[in-house]
Parts: sequence; structure tokens; C-alpha cells
Amino acid sequence: MRISSIWYSFRQGIKNIKRNLLFSLASIGTIVSCLFLFGVFYVVVVNFKSAMKSLENSISISVFFEEDADIELLSAQIRTREEVDTFDYISAEEAWIKYSNDTYDNPEEARAAFGDDNPLAKSASFSITLKDVGKQAEFVRFLEGLTGVRKVKSSQFTADTISSLNLFVGYASLGIIFILLLVSIFLISNTVTIGITVRKEEIKIMKLIGATNFFVRAPFIVEGVVIGLIGSAIPLVLVYYAYDAILNYVVGRLSLVTKLFEFVAIGDIFKFLIPVTLAIGVGIGFLGSIITTRKHLRV
Repeated sequence: MRISSIWYSFRQGIKNIKRNLLFSLASIGTIVSCLFLFGVFYVVVVNFKSAMKSLENSISISVFFEEDADIELLSAQIRTREEVDTFDYISAEEAWIKYSNDTYDNPEEARAAFGDDNPLAKSASFSITLKDVGKQAEFVRFLEGLTGVRKVKSSQFTADTISSLNLFVGYASLGIIFILLLVSIFLISNTVTIGITVRKEEIKIMKLIGATNFFVRAPFIVEGVVIGLIGSAIPLVLVYYAYDAILNYVVGRLSLVTKLFEFVAIGDIFKFLIPVTLAIGVGIGFLGSIITTRKHLRV
């Protein structure tokens, strides 16, 4: 395709947008709304998963040994498992110090009262966290089958709850986003259809003088892509400033929240959100135009 033809298609696409300004604005507005909601959902889901990951890291499995257990062998058998995220050995002395700190108002005085008699002398253990808590049940069965393991302590209910929440949020987000994208494609399709109707006689003349199918369709494709590009750029700006304002407000006035929950950095979110949102917006515009021109242009 020659440069002059490309330039013609671009100019005609822009003219189509201006000619059907009301419907073009409606399509842009719909894409903005859909992709803004997509951005909000993505921000929420990313922060939710970050919170769930922090919670997963706090769910540890404690492994207690028999008195004659080969701790080095057990350690080697467990560390090599791909499910393991963190692995720590907690001695009986460390267990006693942690227990006294959590239990007594004056832990040092309590430890002094017991002297060299450690009430948790048989409480040395491994503390393990997993990369995926959904595999906890299987991993616990593996631990219980090891020679020298006396007891395995875990919270299966919490692990199952976290896995179910992650699964639910993932499916719900995909469903909502899919519906929003369909609505956007439908509106762009209507906008392009109006443009085709307005230029119907012109298109017939172009075909009579030998214009190719692609040459006729190109302006409408440009129209859809431009609408999609504009509609995807606006929500990116809105989500960026909204998230930045929320972060500044929380850090400045609700510092307690930041201690309990760590928000994902804005840069980490938008390094993914920018290309994906632009690709979705342009893709919606392109797809909507292609579907409509194939359906309505008998060329």
C-alpha cells in the first residue's frame, strides 16, 4: 500500500470520527469506562494478591522431631522440595524465648525463674512456608511420612480459604472484564456502521472505479483504532492519578494501614497496565471495525 493511500485512509478515518462525533464520543466514553474499571480491577486484584502472598508467607508449617531423629537428613529431604519457599530451623532455646516473649508480661524474669530448665526442651522444629498454600495438604502428607518426624502442625483451613479466595477473585475479574470488552466492541461496531451508512454512495463509486476491498475498509479500521487508542489512554491517566492520590492519603493520614498492609508500588503496576490497556483499547477498536466492515460492506 502506497504512502499516499495510507495518508488518505488516515485522513478519512479522522473525518469519519468528526462526522459521527456524537457516536464517536459515546464509543470513546464506553471504552474509557470499561478500561477504567479494568484498571481499577487490576489494581485491586494485584494488591489483593500481594496481601494474600503476605498472608501465605505468615502461614508456616511446623515440623517436630523424634529424639533420635537425623535432623540433617530431614533438612536435606525437605529443602529439596520445589514447594518450599522458606525453611528455618528453630532450636528449643529459640522456641522458649519466643514463647516467653509472647506469653509473659516480664519474659526475662520468667526465663530467669526457670533457669536452665527449658520447659520446651523437646520443641525444636522446622518452620516452613510454601510458594503455593494450595499444595499444603499434599506437602503435609509428605512430611508425616518422613522417618523421624514426630508431629506436623499446620493450618489447613486457612490455606484452603486463601486458595478459594484467590480462585474466586481470578474468575470474577475475568468474567467482568470479558463483559466490559464485549460492550466496547458493540459500541464501536455501531459507530463504524453509521460511518458506512453515511458514505454508502461514495463507497459504491470507489468500487466502480477499481478500489480494492482493503482500500475501502482501511478508513473505518483507522477510525476504530483511533477511537480505541484515545479510549485507552484516558483511563490510564485517571487510574494513575487516582492510585497516586490514594497512596499519598494513606501514607500521610492512615500510617497504621501501611503497617498492616503494604500497597504495591505504582511503578510495578503500570509497567504492566500501560501496554496491556493500550493493546486492549487498540484491539477493541480494530476488532470492532473488522467485524462491522465485513458484515456491512458488500465489496
